[in-house]
Amino acid sequence: MTRARLRDLGITIGTLPTGEHNAITDVPGIWVGHSTIIADEPRVARTGVTIITPREGMIDHNQAFAGYHSFNGNGEMTGLLWVEESGMLGSPIAITNTHQVGVVRDALVAYEAERGDGTRFFLPVVAETFDGWLNDIGGFHVTKEHVYAALAAARGGPVAEGNVGGGTGMMCHDFKGGIGTASRVVDSQSGHYTVGALVQANYGSRHLLRVDGVPVGREIGFEHTPAPRREAPRTGSIIVVIASDAPLLPMQCKRLAQRATVGLARAGGVGANSSGDIFLAFATGNDLLLGAKAPVELRMVPNHHMTPFFEAVAEAVEESILNALTAAETMVGFQGRTAYALPLDELQRVWRKHRPA
Repeated sequence: MTRARLRDLGITIGTLPTGEHNAITDVPGIWVGHSTIIADEPRVARTGVTIITPREGMIDHNQAFAGYHSFNGNGEMTGLLWVEESGMLGSPIAITNTHQVGVVRDALVAYEAERGDGTRFFLPVVAETFDGWLNDIGGFHVTKEHVYAALAAARGGPVAEGNVGGGTGMMCHDFKGGIGTASRVVDSQSGHYTVGALVQANYGSRHLLRVDGVPVGREIGFEHTPAPRREAPRTGSIIVVIASDAPLLPMQCKRLAQRATVGLARAGGVGANSSGDIFLAFATGNDLLLGAKAPVELRMVPNHHMTPFFEAVAEAVEESILNALTAAETMVGFQGRTAYALPLDELQRVWRKHRPA
């Protein structure tokens, strides 16, 4: 069966409406770009970088309030100390593999320096998950040029998912994983806003996978679809990025980031000991212009109007993970290892068994 998004398979998650593309790019001004590296010579490469550029690439001049949550901290996301201190995001967000965070970070700094005079403070946010089972991670395949290519490719509209960008060599719930995204439209007492999520899913065991509560993982046995890494630890990591155009303050962004845990749990994530489950949320509903000469006027959604946003985050994160799984294709990688795609016909069969029409 041709790979498809979850809703294309007739499976709907949650009750809130999606944005036009059911992607993080439904939040106005959010762009996504990928650079994918697949090669067998001179060393096996199954890796890449994914970049989210808020405010159509102008986040360095008009920052956004932000907050983060570490569900389990065996991972890396650079720049979080300043996000915590200032409550602001002032850079693109890049996601890559564990061993290339430094290269990607330095490339983002170089890109910023080339656009300015090279003297301004710049502390980019770069996150990772480990792809060393399918990717010869010691080959250090990601270069400055790949980061620049992802930045150049960043745009709004539909977002490629599965085996792309930073998600190229990732696995999820003992199937092939990778990049996934989704969005929700929030109709709150404070107005209509969009919440979008993008994940790099590389975590989880087969028996824990659930689709809207249906125990799909338990019913697709290893005799039907082999696990990719029976001899390797059945754990991993997930990075979640959440965006909204609502006027939220830093603590409210942090509250959104915390709710990503709900979406992860619904899909079957438990925050394993060796997992890096790190979530970042930002909101573009206030303008925070660099070098402002006077007090900045701010708006905020009252806290008692926040619950619909929490629901939107939970739904969007859950569906993003499942979109990563349904989009990802079987991949053969380092040392001939194979990560098998979630069989979509079996997913539909199990779904219909538990959710008869």
